[in-house]
Amino acid sequence: MIEITTKPIDTDAVLRQVASPEAGAVVLFLGTTRRMTDGRETESLDYECFADMAERKLAELETEARRRWPLVGCAIVHRVGHLELGEPSVAVAVSTPHRRASFEAGEWLIDTLKQVVPIWKKENWADGTTQWVHPGLEVPPELKAKP
Repeated sequence: MIEITTKPIDTDAVLRQVASPEAGAVVLFLGTTRRMTDGRETESLDYECFADMAERKLAELETEARRRWPLVGCAIVHRVGHLELGEPSVAVAVSTPHRRASFEAGEWLIDTLKQVVPIWKKENWADGTTQWVHPGLEVPPELKAKP
């Protein structure tokens, strides 16, 4: 399950996607909107992406994770649009026969996703300023130009 959505992430549905009697371990990672970032207070976040490109890159990550680990199930869902504090922006769930592989695969997926998938985040700070960020990719000019 690879999905870019504007709707709140249904964690139960994500877990159902990876559930299997063949799996002895399921790991779910949720990235949520936090209040403080590097000493600055966040009011909300906005995510934008090129959906087709992002979904293709997520599918590539799933393929690579399946090559590296014995995944029984894999689900990656990223939300775009406006998110308030506490709301999940990303869910990564994997299931494997044993826990070590689930933890390793889940960690690799979220870390790599944040570096290579073309999804940009706008931090809306409590002081009224904003900043577009992406840890591994240049922010496109059309996003930089937005107020």
